Amino acid sequence: METKTTDTNRIENAMATVRAPDLGLAPQECVMPEPSEPCTIIIMGATGDLTSRKLMPQLFNLYLNAGLPQPFLIVGTSHIDVSEAEFRSNMQAALKKAGVYDENRWPDFARALHYRYADFADMESFKHMAQALRDLDQEFNTRGNRIFYMALPPSVYKSAAHLIGKVGLADEHQNGNGWSRIVVEKPFGTDLKTAVDLDQSLSRDFTEHQIFRIDHYLAKETVQNLLMLRFANSLFEPIWNRRYVEYVAITAIEELGVEHRAGYYEQSGVLRDMFQNHMMQLVALTAMEPPSRFEADQVRDEKIKVFRAMRPFQVDRLNENLVLGQYAAGTVDGQTVRAYRDEPGVAADSLTPTFALMKVNLDNWRWQGVPFYLTSGKRLDQKLTEIAIQFKSVPHSMFRHTLGATIPANRLILGIYPEEKITLTFQTKNPGATVCLRTVTMDFNYQQNSSGPVLDAYARALIDCMLGDQMLFWRQDGVELCWKFLTPILDRCEICDDQAKLLHFYEAGTQGPKAIEGIK
Repeated sequence: METKTTDTNRIENAMATVRAPDLGLAPQECVMPEPSEPCTIIIMGATGDLTSRKLMPQLFNLYLNAGLPQPFLIVGTSHIDVSEAEFRSNMQAALKKAGVYDENRWPDFARALHYRYADFADMESFKHMAQALRDLDQEFNTRGNRIFYMALPPSVYKSAAHLIGKVGLADEHQNGNGWSRIVVEKPFGTDLKTAVDLDQSLSRDFTEHQIFRIDHYLAKETVQNLLMLRFANSLFEPIWNRRYVEYVAITAIEELGVEHRAGYYEQSGVLRDMFQNHMMQLVALTAMEPPSRFEADQVRDEKIKVFRAMRPFQVDRLNENLVLGQYAAGTVDGQTVRAYRDEPGVAADSLTPTFALMKVNLDNWRWQGVPFYLTSGKRLDQKLTEIAIQFKSVPHSMFRHTLGATIPANRLILGIYPEEKITLTFQTKNPGATVCLRTVTMDFNYQQNSSGPVLDAYARALIDCMLGDQMLFWRQDGVELCWKFLTPILDRCEICDDQAKLLHFYEAGTQGPKAIEGIK
């Protein structure tokens, strides 16, 4: 067998000497980039679905992989009065259902789980909860550091946050408190006015550096890797502009219908549910300029410039840049599925869109003239999330007399789901005496050669909350700029007399409305 003596070997050997912080684990098992201070994670609304389906399994996953600080506490609160033993039992069942349960590690984790009653509209119950948190802090020495995770309906955000402030738990580094952070889930309002109102309410008791507006899309590994691909490789950055890129297509579609979310979805629709947050963030990461440093505010400053560059739509000519659709009955994976209007909780004459294709133009030096096609929808032919960079065709074909065909342009795809990978297509000669081209693909699977744990987006977001790193979270000026862009579109779609004419029906299990072919 030949012994390797290449530069690659020497680099690999050098990299093998890099060590993570000593947490009693092998380097590849370490998930915390730096030690986090002890803290208490308070889940507001801990008896709800988000806690059992996402938050608790990911907290336990972090615990199994040394991703939680020592010491730590997890305190569930809700307006439902359950015993601490019952809460622990419910969380144990949730872990088993999620497939992350470890019988040997559960007892120690369970000792860090507590439950306290709190009515999100009652000051007295919050006073009792505040005292209970202070008592637990003294007992377990978590230094008064607290994260309040709002696993609540958005309608309760303002009252719950204000009560946290009124009982003195939002104040940092005084009265026995350490740092205090509040995590809010989307939607951040339903339009520009309500987004500003929500921020003003939160800001009564919390400052901007304490507010973590979570968008779990940003915590996906491949989404973060987009910045590394662009700014750590001289191969890509010089051609990442209008001179070489024909268009950018950002897709986030799924086979599922509205499921159990009809109450929420009837009030939001696809534009509020996906475009104001997830899709806008993917546009910003794809289009932003390189920040001066890879730090939260510098990165978010560059995103803000992208949002400011988005060209406003002419609302009287929406059909030139926007297609809205709603799924009708059809077949998905061989199963007959009902129309959106037949879903439980949906009005029989609903005009809520479940699909949107939007063409966004950025008026700046790098991207002028390059359209960004954003597509998201439900009950389509597949579940797919990706960012595709379509490069321009070569300006001159010296092969035209030989091949007699157009040479396909290069295409770079950043796959987020179902596979986290990067794919580059390019042209090469087909083997043999005949001169002809073939399209080949270069693949990189993101989990290739990785032996460490695979973290869910929520787990990564929780780590950043504990570290106080807001890079992957929304800043209020970004929220407002995106609502400023979308609100006129929403007003036109929801208030106008010809609202029904803007909505195109499509059969479930297809690629969406036929009208998408008219968007160029």
